[in-house]
Amino acid sequence: MTTSKPHVLVIDDEEAIRRTLRLCLESANYSVQVAASGEAGLAVARKQPPDLVLVDLRLGGMDGLQVTRALAQEAPGVPVIVMTAYATIDNAVEAMRAGASDYLAKPFTPAAVKHVVSRVLDAARMRQELDEARRHQQRPALTSASPAVREAYTLAERVAASDATVLILGETGTGKSILARHIHQHSPRAARPFVTVNCATISANLIENELFGHAKGAFTGADQPRAGYVEAAKNGTLFVDEVGDLSKELQGKFLRLLEEREYVRVGDTEPRRSDARIVAATHRDLKSAVASGSFRDDLFYRLNVVTIRLPPLRERREDIPVLVHTLLEQPARSGRAAPLSVSPEALLALTAYAWPGNIRELSNVLERATLLANGELLSPDLLPEEVRTCSPPTASDDSNDETLEAAERRHIARVVAHHPTLDAAAKALGIDPSTLYRKRERFGLR
Repeated sequence: MTTSKPHVLVIDDEEAIRRTLRLCLESANYSVQVAASGEAGLAVARKQPPDLVLVDLRLGGMDGLQVTRALAQEAPGVPVIVMTAYATIDNAVEAMRAGASDYLAKPFTPAAVKHVVSRVLDAARMRQELDEARRHQQRPALTSASPAVREAYTLAERVAASDATVLILGETGTGKSILARHIHQHSPRAARPFVTVNCATISANLIENELFGHAKGAFTGADQPRAGYVEAAKNGTLFVDEVGDLSKELQGKFLRLLEEREYVRVGDTEPRRSDARIVAATHRDLKSAVASGSFRDDLFYRLNVVTIRLPPLRERREDIPVLVHTLLEQPARSGRAAPLSVSPEALLALTAYAWPGNIRELSNVLERATLLANGELLSPDLLPEEVRTCSPPTASDDSNDETLEAAERRHIARVVAHHPTLDAAAKALGIDPSTLYRKRERFGLR
């Protein structure tokens, strides 16, 4: 993709739609070309390859799916968004099979258009960066299509060069440990140790010993002195995961490490110095913990020098397709010679699911699917039921300013797509079948 304005090609046989999309996208600083037919759009794309194509599903002559397939052959890597007034699961799957990156349900709002275009371009950029890193056999930089995650990564790289304490907040499985290691690898301490201690996996009566070590004779069986994680980190980075799980007593000793760079081994009296840089993380709400008295306020303020928040996966769904692709390519996946391909139906389900366990849960689901797969395709039947039965979100779901009529149309289309008969869909909606029939006619749903 270019470094100047992203170039978007709009293919639609309705002049009003072409004009509306041109005004909408140009106001968002995109360069826009339009075409009134599939054939004309392909000719424009051949002359000047676009960064992204918006094509209507139903066109005179070549339809949107034919155009999408032709673009996949003639301009591989150029993302395509299919626009349709008939937004059903079948249409979405058919468009993705043809090579589309996403689809946009009509009628749409300007905010929905801008959001989907930005999301698809960001995902394409991320794939491009990953492919470039693989070609050069380099470790890919952390990247994301989510603005919130990109902001977190940018902040992490800015503070990496300093010795400032960093606190990473986020739900379990959001990648806090990966970000901590990324900070270490981009710091002047990169060649020195990176040591992790997870406070949630070590019992309360052992955590002090694990962190600070013990002196000889400190307790029964302590025949030799032992260094703890702090000492093992030396002048590198100590990553204290789930710091919110520390007991109140140990919080005071950890505060001393942060403020004075000193600690004392269990059973010893002589303080020791530490030059380790501290990065801490927790899934807990530390402000609430301070308010309830379970977490020291002075430790919270000392930890809260630089705070980086990682959003849960359900708030960064645009990253899921690339994460799936990346996780499946990990060589440890069942020793397969080649990674599984993902069917459009499976990808829709994976993108729709809320992922309460975040990236960790996604990784586990993909590992399970890989183990169960007989062929080379990851199909929906290889996914857990709660993932497999998820309804895919439509583009309008992401817009806060869609009209009431658009929301009703979207909801009806989704319910109809999930029921075998109109009677069953009407019952689920709580309306008469005749009312549902009239609404389908009015909204142009089939």
